[in-house]
Amino acid sequence: MQKGKINVTGEDIFPIIKKFLYSDHEIFLRELISNAVDATQKIKILSSKGEYEDELGNLTVRVKIDKKAKTITVSDAGIGMDKEEIDKYINQIAFSGATDFIEKHKDDANAIIGHFGLGFYSSFMVSDSVEIISKSYKTEKPAVRWECDGSPDFTLEEVEKENRGTDIILHIDKDSENFLEDSKIEELLNKYCKFLPVEIAFGKEKEWKDNKSVETDKDHIINNTTPAWTKKPADLTDDDYKNFYKELYPGSFEEPLFYIHLNVDYPFNLTGILYFPKFKNTIEIQKNKIQLFQRQVFVTDSVEGIVPEFLTLLHGVLDSPDIPLNVSRSYLQSDRNVKKYQAILPKKLPTV
Repeated sequence: MQKGKINVTGEDIFPIIKKFLYSDHEIFLRELISNAVDATQKIKILSSKGEYEDELGNLTVRVKIDKKAKTITVSDAGIGMDKEEIDKYINQIAFSGATDFIEKHKDDANAIIGHFGLGFYSSFMVSDSVEIISKSYKTEKPAVRWECDGSPDFTLEEVEKENRGTDIILHIDKDSENFLEDSKIEELLNKYCKFLPVEIAFGKEKEWKDNKSVETDKDHIINNTTPAWTKKPADLTDDDYKNFYKELYPGSFEEPLFYIHLNVDYPFNLTGILYFPKFKNTIEIQKNKIQLFQRQVFVTDSVEGIVPEFLTLLHGVLDSPDIPLNVSRSYLQSDRNVKKYQAILPKKLPTV
């Protein structure tokens, strides 16, 4: 068993991570699932390039709660990590596995979400300790288990693990036990992960049988992996756009007046669909109905000061790979890429 200290660049970084890295502690789930999706996209890329020849198998990312053990587990069947990779990407804070992977596979890695290397550590905002159990796609590499209690001290040892991929196990702290409720996790998954490009399973589907609700053997998939804005307009019908509007706003009974499908590649990358809603009176006007995404990962729906003022009256989705994920709304407002959108986006919407 290896013992050591995590290589950080300053003292007391864990309290900073626990309290201030993200404005909302609930972000931990988005970050862990984003990492799991990244790992899954990586193995798919390697398979497509012939660098991984085994069967991919079921690539669904799974989220599980164990109320008795007070744990939340996020599991993937992605690329996995070996001992050396955990040393590099986990023990040395601020390295990013996604950054290295993108550099190596520049032409194929557009689907990789992570850029910062700090997302995993958001798990310590809600946990007393965190475990990683991972088996690399490199078959000659043994599986490893890493554990840390929120101090710079960690343990790393070889273990048995049958399948390729990674399990992240969070031992939830006393102040965060609300995250052990199924309804809370379901709420967060629907908020942050509803349109991720890899299937996310949480529990099983239920059906009504013998006058009661019973679980089936079918996974409860919480996300639509191919939302309308990721498709070409030529492949969508008017009904597709209207149905997607209902998917975004389940409580809406009115159809939008019209919609615009955006696909901007210069001077920045931006896709999305914007809807002009029907208003019967001024009381019905609601701002902040635009949802902002980064590669299908939800960032915020509080867009005042982020998109031009007139757009806050519209509904819909904007998605850009350049929007930062691990920041507060105030930081978004001052981000240089966001300022580009504010200046140029109105010119891309001549119909509005």
